[in-house]
Amino acid sequence: MNTAFDPSRRRFVGGLGSGLLAGALPSFPALAQTSGDYKALVCVFLFGGNDGNNMIVPTDTAGFARYAGIRGDNTAGSGAIGLPQSQLLALPPASGTAQFGAHPEFTELQQVWNAGDLAVLFNVGPLAQPLTKAEYATARLRPDNLFSHADQQAQWQSAVSQGLSRSGWGGRMADVVRNRNPGASVPPLISLVGRDLFTVGNNTAALSVPQNGNFGLSSFGGSANAAVANALQQLLAADRGNSLVASAQDTVTAAIASSAVLNPVLGGNSSAINSLFAGQSNSVSRQLLQVARMIEARSTLAVTRQIFYVTLGGFDTHNGQIATQANLFGQLSPALKSFQDAMAQLGVADQVTTFTLSDFGRTLKPASGGGSDHAWGNHQLIMGGAVRGRTFYGQFPEHSLGGPNDISSEGRWLPTTSVDQYGATLARWFGVADADLATVFPNLRNFGTSNLGFL
Repeated sequence: MNTAFDPSRRRFVGGLGSGLLAGALPSFPALAQTSGDYKALVCVFLFGGNDGNNMIVPTDTAGFARYAGIRGDNTAGSGAIGLPQSQLLALPPASGTAQFGAHPEFTELQQVWNAGDLAVLFNVGPLAQPLTKAEYATARLRPDNLFSHADQQAQWQSAVSQGLSRSGWGGRMADVVRNRNPGASVPPLISLVGRDLFTVGNNTAALSVPQNGNFGLSSFGGSANAAVANALQQLLAADRGNSLVASAQDTVTAAIASSAVLNPVLGGNSSAINSLFAGQSNSVSRQLLQVARMIEARSTLAVTRQIFYVTLGGFDTHNGQIATQANLFGQLSPALKSFQDAMAQLGVADQVTTFTLSDFGRTLKPASGGGSDHAWGNHQLIMGGAVRGRTFYGQFPEHSLGGPNDISSEGRWLPTTSVDQYGATLARWFGVADADLATVFPNLRNFGTSNLGFL
C-alpha cells in the first residue's frame, strides 16, 4: 500500500539544541554586496496529492453541470464531494470568456488573482513525452508506477518520469546558477523542511533551516564557550588527508558559517514584515515567513539567485475530503497572500515567483467515505509580480468519465502539459540559459513548447 509522506514527521536537529542541518555544502568566500539583479523561486509542495478538481471548478452552465453530475453536492451528503456553485469564488480572467471558480477557502488568493499576480496552469503532470490516450496503453511510453505516492513525488521533484534520478530539478537549477552568487554566505537553495529530492543537485546541496527557533550549534555563544568553539575548529582542521573526512569537515564548517549569518535573520526580531503574518501559526505560514525574512536579508546574504523549498502535507484525501481540504486551503491561502504582500512591501514582488507542486491529481469520481483516489494530471498555481496573472494556461480536461482525457473510467486526467514544460518556463525566467535547460530537464527536447508564457 502506498502511503503519503507527511513532512510534519521530520524532526530537525535544531529542535534538539544544535540547530544545524545541512547537506554537503561548499565553502563560501567572504561577504559581498549583491547587485540589483535578484530573483527567487519558491516551491510549495502539497504532499499527499491535492485534489485540483475542487481547487479550480468550471462555473459555466455546461461545465458545472458535468462536474456536479459526477461529484454531486456535498451539502446533500451520501459521500458526495462536489462543491455548490454558490460557494465558489469567481476568478474573472484578464481577457477571454473562461469561467472558473476557486475553492471557497481561497478568499485571500482570490484577492491576489484580482490584483493580477496569480495564474492557474491546467492539467500538468509527469511525462516522458507527449501521450495520447491510445498511446497510454503502451507501458514503455508512460511514466513508471503511476498513482504511487513515492514514485510520483520523485517524478514531480526530479522531472524524470522513467527510471531513477539522484537529483531534483531545483537542485540542478542551483547547480547552473550558483556562480551568480560569487560572494554569498549561504548556498542558492534553502529548504525549510529538510532534504527532499527537489533540493538535491549534482554539485549543490540545500541548506536546511528550521521553521522557527535558533539555527546553529548550542553552547557556542559568549567568551565562556570560546574553548569549545576553538576545540571544534581544531577538529575540523585535522585529518584532512582522507577525502570523506575532509568533505564532512567542510560540510560542518560551511554550515556553521551559514548559521552565524542566518540565525539573526531567522530570529526575525527586527523584520519589517512580521506583522503581515500576524495570527498565523501553522507550518506553511511559518515556513513562508522565514523565506520572506531571508529575502529581506538578501543584501546581507550577498545573493542574487535563490530557490526555496516549502511544504504542506495532508492532502491524501481518500475520505473526509471536504473538511480536510477546507482546513488545508484555509492555511495555504492566507499564508500565500501574506507572503505576496511581504514581497510587495520589500519591493521585490516582480523578482519572486511562487509555484505549487503535488504528488498527483485525484479522481473526479468520488471514492467511498467522501474522498477521492489517486490520479495523474493536476492543476497548479503560479504567483508573483512577474506572473501574467488572471489567466488560465494549458488545457482544461473534459469532465467525462472514460472521455478523451480520462485514462480510466474514474476521471484520471492524462496530462496535456509536462512537468518539464512547467519547470522550464520558471527556470528560463529565473536565469537558466536555454543551453542549460536540457541539463535541468532531460526530457524537455521531447516537447514542442518549452515556454508556457505565464512569466
